[in-house]
Amino acid sequence: MALVTCAAIPEGDEDSPALVDALAERGVEASPAVWDADVDWAAFDLAVVRSAWDYAERLDAFLAWARSLARVLNAVPVLEWNTNKERYLTDLAAAGVPVVPTSFVPPGAVFDPPDEPFVVKPAISAGGRSSAWFEADQADAACKLVARIHGEARTAMVQPYLGDVEETDLVYLDGVYSHALHRRVPLPAAGDREVFYLDEELRPAEASDAERLVAEAALALAPGDLLYGRVDLVDGAVLELEVAEPSLYLSFGAGTAERLADAIGRHLRAPTG
Repeated sequence: MALVTCAAIPEGDEDSPALVDALAERGVEASPAVWDADVDWAAFDLAVVRSAWDYAERLDAFLAWARSLARVLNAVPVLEWNTNKERYLTDLAAAGVPVVPTSFVPPGAVFDPPDEPFVVKPAISAGGRSSAWFEADQADAACKLVARIHGEARTAMVQPYLGDVEETDLVYLDGVYSHALHRRVPLPAAGDREVFYLDEELRPAEASDAERLVAEAALALAPGDLLYGRVDLVDGAVLELEVAEPSLYLSFGAGTAERLADAIGRHLRAPTG
């Protein structure tokens, strides 16, 4: 089976070695494979999307690749839904799941900068690329970023800047709560920093019952069963729902690589068709 990654990290993310080892212990041969490389995908019984973090700039190509596979997890309908933040955040809000207040500015629409510090990012994005926060008096710089996002035929999204906030990220494996961590990801200020993904600060956490209820309500809206998922909360509201290609931070939970390997094994043994 393939653990799908991208050309920038062809050996996979930090979880990959432990997962490959856990799968090998269960008789499953797994290897990282770059999604847009010259790969014989028919040679794999299953492709599990793990660190394909460059999809945002080529979403149509990424989804076409996913649709071409015999078996991919998470499944194509989940990938189609979750790679567009406008689509899934709108669905979550409509269902009554608490979300961080978000407005969307599609190409051709007029951007009206908020009167308080705010964040601008593309609705189709990954790794914090083309994302920044602005003071209220930095509207010109914010408008330039919005114009660049529009120039790439992407919708811009605007959220309040919550400061140097610490998220609580809840990880689920095969639909079951696994572990949580606190994560701080400082955004660049007043402009755009061209990096593949932003630095982050991590520490262990225990999710509260209330946080788990919110996370599970969000996950339940995904259009298909989930092998993996991560829900990022700020003050009990969803900042992001990650069911396409999230870091799962397996080292923050005991036995997590083994549980994920067991889940993958069950999917491999399940009948197709």
